Amino acid sequence: MTQANKNIFYILMILAMAGWGASWVNAKVLSTYMTEYELIFFRNLFTIITLAPVLIFTKKYFYINKRSLLLAVLASIVMIIYMKCYFLGTKFGTASLGGALVTTLIPINTFLIMALFFGKRILKKDIFALGLGVVGILTMLNVWTFKLEQIFAIQNMYFLGASILWPTLTIISSKITKTSPMVFTFYMYIITSVIVSIGFVDFTAIDFNTYDSIFWINILSLAVISTTFSTTVYFVGIEKLGTNEVSSFIFLVPFFAIILSIVFLDEHISPSIIIGTILTIIAVKILNNIKLFKKKESRQ
Repeated sequence: MTQANKNIFYILMILAMAGWGASWVNAKVLSTYMTEYELIFFRNLFTIITLAPVLIFTKKYFYINKRSLLLAVLASIVMIIYMKCYFLGTKFGTASLGGALVTTLIPINTFLIMALFFGKRILKKDIFALGLGVVGILTMLNVWTFKLEQIFAIQNMYFLGASILWPTLTIISSKITKTSPMVFTFYMYIITSVIVSIGFVDFTAIDFNTYDSIFWINILSLAVISTTFSTTVYFVGIEKLGTNEVSSFIFLVPFFAIILSIVFLDEHISPSIIIGTILTIIAVKILNNIKLFKKKESRQ
């Protein structure tokens, strides 16, 4: 890939991370219109419609083997529970805290799960990073000034639950074989939509007259921009740039979530959220050996 193409792709990656950050704002707005299960169904419906052409264009098509399909069913169940925590957390809490706390906690929890259950080696730097991450998380929750009941508020518990469920989903997805991650995700959205539509959504009770322009802007943004566009750019980025380089862009997500929450939701962002976010980002950088700036190779 030429440097010019890389620069274009870097811009796309930044926009993709902005899309992921915006998803927390979208969920907060949509929580006033629908239940968590209705959100899952409509978000997935528009994602499926827009993702199918992408699979054809990128020549991923729709092949999936039996093992990956069974894993997609398991992943769909985890996804439903994750989306429930994600939705209710933003409904009762703030999009800025959710976007910052969950996004930074996910890689930390992923590391811990791999260490506890899959034998990942823990080095001294990892112990330091984990300690720094804990301080950052506690700072985001403002544990130094809150009362105990405020720390364990329902929205914080939903956010913490989401930060554990997503790594579980990631580990399940990593077990797929001979199937594109994008195709796997496509089937996961289909299976998830079928499950919630059969067991959890009463379509006759939905008042479509309440779905105004604000609703449609946010549901389409959540499905098309935050999911189809951002996920596609992320997966293509892994193929073109590599996992380590793409991972560094994820650090932008909490900041976009915070900024967009201020702009569109008029949320007040406390210094503890900013400081805690920075501390956890440093912890994630150390844990995953991510280099934000590559050294230029010296010319002979």
